Amino acid sequence: MTKSIFVNLPVADVATATAFYTALGFERNPTFSDDHKASSMVWSDAITVMLLHRDFYATFTDKEIIDAHRQSGALLCLSFDDRATVDAFAKAAMGAGGSELHGAEDHGFMYSRAVADPDGHGWQAMTMDMAAFEAMKAAPAAA
Repeated sequence: MTKSIFVNLPVADVATATAFYTALGFERNPTFSDDHKASSMVWSDAITVMLLHRDFYATFTDKEIIDAHRQSGALLCLSFDDRATVDAFAKAAMGAGGSELHGAEDHGFMYSRAVADPDGHGWQAMTMDMAAFEAMKAAPAAA
């Protein structure tokens, strides 16, 4: 089996969450999805986000489930090829019921935007120019 990651997120409404992630370019895998408990949303061959209704999510843990609108439980980040795609991802998120966590951040070698899904789970979209990063690392420190 190929190494992969399944990110499990508690959601209040599976249909609403599914519509949001579909608008961002995720594809629903019907084999591991149903209308009430879970929706398997595929980002790539190695990344799947499992949207689990809060009641179903609770069957996997004895811990209290956070309210991601008020608490942070994870920092999730997806990489993209360029700034335009990062901006398009953020625009799609906000158009599908998400919210912007903060404006664009430009660090020269890295550009990012951060959004939250309707349940408050934060996602950062970023692109990185490794040549610019290496040049920055190699530059002498300012006195």
